[in-house]
Parts: sequence; structure tokens; C-alpha cells
Amino acid sequence: MTAFLVRPSLLLRSCLGVCLFSLALASGVRADSVFKPLALGSSGLAGDGIALFLPAGLKPDAVQSVCLVSVPTIHGAIPPGWRDVPAFSSDGTQTRAELHVDAGTDLYGTGEVTGPLLRNGHSIELWNTDNFTYLKHGGRRLYQSHPWVLGVRADGTAFGVIFDSTWKASLSCSNNIVFTSDGPAFPVFVIERSSPAGVLRGLADLTGTMPMPPLWALGYQQCRWSYYPATRVKEIADGFRSRHIPCDVIWMDIDYMDGFRIFTFDKKGFPHPAALNAYLHRKGFHSVWMIDPGVKREPGYEVYDTGTAANVWVKTRDGHDFVGKVWPGDCVFPDFTRPGTQDWWATQYKAFLSKGVDGVWNDMNEPSVFGGPDDTMPVDNHHRGGGNLEAGPHLEYHNVYGMLMARTTRAGILDARPDKRPFVLTRSNFLGGQRYAATWTGDNASTEVCLRESIPMSLNLGLSGQPFNGPDLGGFADNATPDLWARWVGFGAFFPFCRGHAVKGSNNKEPWAFGPVVEKAARIALERRYRLLPYYYTLFHEASVDGMPVMRPLFMADPKDPSLRSEDQAFLIGSDLLVVPQWAKHPALPKGTWRQLSLVRDDLADPFQAKLLVRAGSIIPIGRVVENTNEKLLSPLTLVVCLDAAGKADGRLYEDAGNGYGYQHGDYLLTTYHAELHDGRVVVSIASATGRRERPERKAVIEVLDAKGQHIEGKVTGL
Repeated sequence: MTAFLVRPSLLLRSCLGVCLFSLALASGVRADSVFKPLALGSSGLAGDGIALFLPAGLKPDAVQSVCLVSVPTIHGAIPPGWRDVPAFSSDGTQTRAELHVDAGTDLYGTGEVTGPLLRNGHSIELWNTDNFTYLKHGGRRLYQSHPWVLGVRADGTAFGVIFDSTWKASLSCSNNIVFTSDGPAFPVFVIERSSPAGVLRGLADLTGTMPMPPLWALGYQQCRWSYYPATRVKEIADGFRSRHIPCDVIWMDIDYMDGFRIFTFDKKGFPHPAALNAYLHRKGFHSVWMIDPGVKREPGYEVYDTGTAANVWVKTRDGHDFVGKVWPGDCVFPDFTRPGTQDWWATQYKAFLSKGVDGVWNDMNEPSVFGGPDDTMPVDNHHRGGGNLEAGPHLEYHNVYGMLMARTTRAGILDARPDKRPFVLTRSNFLGGQRYAATWTGDNASTEVCLRESIPMSLNLGLSGQPFNGPDLGGFADNATPDLWARWVGFGAFFPFCRGHAVKGSNNKEPWAFGPVVEKAARIALERRYRLLPYYYTLFHEASVDGMPVMRPLFMADPKDPSLRSEDQAFLIGSDLLVVPQWAKHPALPKGTWRQLSLVRDDLADPFQAKLLVRAGSIIPIGRVVENTNEKLLSPLTLVVCLDAAGKADGRLYEDAGNGYGYQHGDYLLTTYHAELHDGRVVVSIASATGRRERPERKAVIEVLDAKGQHIEGKVTGL
């Protein structure tokens, strides 16, 4: 059972004074003030290599959290020689925690951020912001907040720090890690492990893992603001199929709605949404439709009327329904801290999903308010809480508004369709939000800067506990050039979340929109992705179990190699596949043997394709080229074997139904394959297998990569 209690307000306010709360409501840019130390209170071990530190006055049994999966308990003393102990302080209005950083330590994480992979010397603001093309506030605050830092020391050992506060805050990474919150005192968790991977597993222990997604959500996805009307949606779907370009999902942006009223359909443009979804399903597509939090304030509109009757809206400090402008005009906003609001919101999805909707896109949920203070709600708006959430101001709940919305959306989809895995995409989120939704990196632009920054942005999200993420391929805003779009899809096809998107008014950005050369490049890139889907699905299963990122920085291949610490042009998919974009200039690559992989015709000759390298000692499971995941991927199963110096290799393949929850009851098959060179012949065998799913009868193809990267094929059965 997930715990969603937040701060123990009475205890904390008695500790730091009522003035902390009242002055924080006027939060803004403050002059520097003097921070006075707060004594360290009860602290101790809360898990394997996980220490919990509390300032004096904050009791262990009062610590609750939005980002953690359960209430922490101290079960042992912090061992002697523990390296990282935070120092707490306060200036009477803000609370601070600070940790010293040893020389030679490299810092990562901090969630969704612009800039390089390496976070040393960078600071951010944790205040979720609708930040079109990342230009506001110098890009120092975006759509999500992750009060988390991963540190990798010179010797390859690592630590991680959670600053467990939802309030508006700043996070600075320099000689010290400094987290300054506009709220009351908060706990700090420090994870100490022998490697970065160990720290990330510790983070998953605390904040949970992503749920296993439906297989179709791993395919390529196409979106525009907006495909309108329904006939245009069909044209896009037909365009993919007629051109034999792989694609699994078509997205519906806000123009499908009747006057931007959520949970409605435009009678002119989308008069028969069920028929449209049926058409897409027949073509092998799934559909994802946008739902924003702003509800049009309009008596007679059912969503508004039922919400008003249930008293679900966020209030002003004076107790009135808060009204702010978004796409429909004057809107009210659900208060997702209330159990009654959560129940009401969840019930909205049954009729909506009955139209054949497959997935839900929660956007504008920072929440974005046009013309509002800082483009959001006033910080003194009131959230009433209930159940495990206490009442509090928007200053406290702003950063988790999108996370609570995504959580409630997921619950509503599960209630309506308990036999299928929900797919939810959210723009706004918080640390731990991977439990409820996938995410993308917001409104980027069709620029060289955004192309290059998309890699470190996604890497740092993965290093912050969110494996299922990616950018809008080709850039959302502005016009994309053919060269930019082709280069972007050439490496972007390998992001965990793989979607092309375009803003209203920009040029068309479908794969065929730029002419035959780019169309061919897109087809090659996406066919490569689809052949690798068995490998990706196995990695997503791993992420759902232990929180390991699907897309990983190169330093995770060798944490002791200093040359890899700042490399953010190339990246890993899992531990065995390395992606080098064609535009990368002299990337620092891991030592050892990595052999080039060719997956489809012309992928080595096409000038836009990323180079794919396989780690020696690994086996990569791949499928055949398909146009969508409804087709049989593993017919046949191909095992790409890259032997190490000892003539051995290992790899895993995870299989289940691709949807539903049978895998939780043993209906899965996880196979470990072993390859070994015997007398000049490569022998592949099943080393182990778990799960009760029956092994399919199928042909298996063995492709051995030799020292020159050439394929040596052999055919076997029974694998």
C-alpha cells in the first residue's frame, strides 16, 4: 500500500515557528539571509546502505512522504565512518540541507534539466513550470521536480541523496550539494553503495519502480497539435501503412475536444470517436487522447456540474473555487489531494475509455494557468487534503499536482479496464512519479541545441528513477529541416519513449513529409528499433523490478573510468548495446571490445543512422521487421552473439502476453541464454528459465558477430 502522507505540519511548525509557513506564502526572490544551524535529530539506517537523517524536532514516526512507497523506519544506528551526513539550517523562512562533496566526485540526476549530463557547477529551481522551448527562467526550471542527486566518486563508489520536501526549492551542485526549501524542515535520505547501479536500486527501494507497460507503448508514436479532423487522423494512419513505416500509436491533442472541454468530443471534427478508434485498431494502431486538469467553468457542462456538486475544486485562500484561464477560458481545477476528488476524477474515465481510447495524456498539469502568477495558481491557494494528505497551500502541493493527477488517472483507467495495463503520459511529475506514468521532456524545439540536449535530459531522468522517458523527436516547436529531422530520428529511435510531435503552425513532421531520402532514413531507424523490441521489453521488465534505467550513460559501463564521466553524446541501451549518433564528435567510449551491429538493409550505408555497437560477452535477442506490435515479433527469434575473449557470451529474453497481468501470476518466460565457442563452433544453450509460460515452438536464428563485425549465421530450434 503506497503511503501518501506529507509533512507532519503541527510538529514542524512548532519546531521552526509559525512564521515559516506564513512568510513562505509570499515566496519569491529573497535577499540573502543568515542560515542558523539546526541540530541533527534522530537518525539511523532505514534500509540496506540507506540512512535517514532528521533535524531536531522531527520524529521518525512522523515522517511521511509523497515520493516514497512506504513509511520509513529506523532499524539501526548509522555505522561509524559513514561518509555523507547532511547539515541542516534555517533562516526562519527557508530550510536548508547541505552535504559536502569530496574532490573528484561527479554529480548527476536532479531530474528533468537542461544542460549537460554532468551537473557539477549547475543549479536548478524545483518549481514545475510550463516552459515552452525551455527559454523561461534560463531553463533552470522545467515541468518536473526531482529533489535528488546521484554522486559518483573518483574510485567508482557512489551515493545518492533524496531531499524529501515537496515545497518550492532550489538545488545547487558545486563543492557542496545544497537544497534550500521554502517549506518547513524535512528528512534527508542518503544511499551509500559500491556502484551507481547499486545506488539506483536503492532509489527504487525507496521510491518504487515503474509498472510494466503494454508492449504497444514501446513502439513508435506519432503526434501533432493537432491532427484534425478524424479524417486527417485516418490519413496519417494510412500514410504509415502504405509506406510500410513502423508505427503503433496515433495521438489526439486538444482539438479533438468540444471547445476544449475535457472528456468531450468535437461534434464536427470527431463525431464518432468509437468508429475512429475501431478504424485505427483494424490498422494495427492504438490511440492516446489528451486530458488536461482545467475544467471549463460552465453550468450545464456535465463534468463541471458533477465536480461542483462533489465540491472537488481547488480553493482560494478565502475558500472560494479558484478560477484561472486555460484553453477553454475560465477553468476550475480538481484538488487531487482530496480522496473525494480522486474518486470523482477516476469515474470520468469509464465512459471516455468506452469509446475505444487506449491511453491517456495528462498535459498542462504543472498546473499551467494563463496569466496566473508565475503562469500557475497563486501560492496561497488552498488544498484541503484528506485521507493521508494534510491540508496545505499550493506552495506545498504545486510540485506534486501533476504526479497526483497522473496517479488518479491511472487509478481511473484501472477501475474501468482492470484486465489491461494502463498507459499514461504526464508532462508534470515529481520524484517517484514513475509509479504512475511515463513522461516526455516537454515542449522542445526543432533546433540543434534541443537535438543535442535531448540525450543528457533523458539520461538524467533515467538516473532520477524515471526509465520511461524521451523527447519529442525532431523537435516540437518551430519548423524542422529535413537534415535535422533525419539526424534526430536516426538516434532518437532508441529512446525508451519514442514519439514524433509538432506544434500547430509548424511544418509537417511525419517521416514522409521531408521527401524520399528522409523517409528512407526514418524507415531504417524505426525498423531497427522494432527489431530490437524484444531486447527493450526485457529491459523494461528489468526496470519494473529493480529500477535500472533503460537508457544509460556510458559511465555505467565502467564507473572507474574518468573519461566517461561527462560523455553525453553517445549512450547505452541496457548494458550491452551502445548508440553513437552520426553527429557525435569523438565520443569517449568504454574500453573493451564493442562490435558493430547491422539490423536492416542499408543501415550501415545510410548517412543519418546512429552506429550500434554490441558489448563482447553479450547476447542480444531481436525479432523480425514488423510494422506494429500486433504482429509476431519473434517469428523467428534471432540471438545476436558477441563472444568475449574467452569465447563466451550471455543474454536474457523476457516474454509475456504483452498486456494484462498474467505475468504477475507466473505467466511469463524469462530465459537466460549462454553461448560458448567449442572447436570453432558456437554452441548456444538455455542456461536457465523462470516463469510458467510455455516456450513457443519457433525457429531460432543465431548470428555471431566476429572480430570484424560480420555476421555468421546458423539456424537452430528449441530456443
